[in-house]
Amino acid sequence: MQTSLNSVAPSLAPVRNPFEAIKLRYDTYRVYRTTVKELSSLSDRGLADLGLSRSMIRSVARAAAYGG
Repeated sequence: MQTSLNSVAPSLAPVRNPFEAIKLRYDTYRVYRTTVKELSSLSDRGLADLGLSRSMIRSVARAAAYGG
């Protein structure tokens, strides 16, 4: 399943339904976890090809899921 990393980033508009807010938070966290899992599965060489190191995985995943 392909998910656009920016498609589930939380919006600044208030959510009227509390269940929608919970689903939005869960979906955003799932993007974070998926990104961490996929980047962690790469070899050090593969990460280097992307200009990343292992120590950068969580911050890159955070930026992908939560913006910033």
